[in-house]
Amino acid sequence: MRLDGKREKCVMKEVRLNNGVVMPAIGFGVFQIPKKDTKRCVLDALEVGYRSIDTAASYFNEREVGEAIRESGLPRESIFVTTKLWVQDYEYDDALRALDKSLSELGLDTVDLVLLHKPYGNYYAAWRALERFYREGRIRAIGVTSFSDERLQDLFLHNEVKPMVNQIETHPFRQQEKSNAFLKAEGIVHETWAPFAEGQKGVFTNPVLTKIAQAHGKSVAAVILRWLNQRGVVVIPKSVRRERMVESLNILDFTLTPEEMAAIATINEEKSPIYDENDLATVRGIGLHKIHD
Repeated sequence: MRLDGKREKCVMKEVRLNNGVVMPAIGFGVFQIPKKDTKRCVLDALEVGYRSIDTAASYFNEREVGEAIRESGLPRESIFVTTKLWVQDYEYDDALRALDKSLSELGLDTVDLVLLHKPYGNYYAAWRALERFYREGRIRAIGVTSFSDERLQDLFLHNEVKPMVNQIETHPFRQQEKSNAFLKAEGIVHETWAPFAEGQKGVFTNPVLTKIAQAHGKSVAAVILRWLNQRGVVVIPKSVRRERMVESLNILDFTLTPEEMAAIATINEEKSPIYDENDLATVRGIGLHKIHD
């Protein structure tokens, strides 16, 4: 606490996972970036200062991410690389083959973090495949994506290695307060996907967010990322535009007040505007989706 009456900045530049591995708090995501643009975008991201790149087998751009990392000239150990295992490959032997393929596509001997991409299919078998690669030193950390608190708890109660990360949909309209508290209590890092709600519900023109953005001379996107950062949530924004990459990375030069944090809390609906994970047709579509023959 400062004695001069000024607020102390709440700055989270990195997080330490429950196994001691350090992960940047701000990363660059490549979801929906076309293969032909991925290498250029990742090179731009690394050049402006990102040191964490998030990809997935189902994004079909792991190879281009790896090429950019090698061409960047940066030491491999300075870049935190995340990829994800798709549901189609959740049987144990399939998972081992898919993990080998991801490492091959990336051109890496070791990947920093591998996540199970969705909580469907035989994710217990897939988790044990991740545990094997983790013990062999081919993966430095393992975690999950889109797991409810209940499924996540069941997973770590019945396996040997506790997940280090849960990447869940988190944005001003679905703030995940309950899950945020649960993850903190369990020592599991809360990471977001879709921090901007994929542009739904007029997020960039929301009056609460625009008022706060104007007060700080920042964009709504920067305000959302700073809000997440102050809540201890790791962010992985995506952009194909270099100036937006810079904007999303440089969010630690201002601090939201308690009143501003409280104002953002008022727009929470705790409901996804992107898809309904309780809708049987949606779950079936995701669970049976194939990314290869």
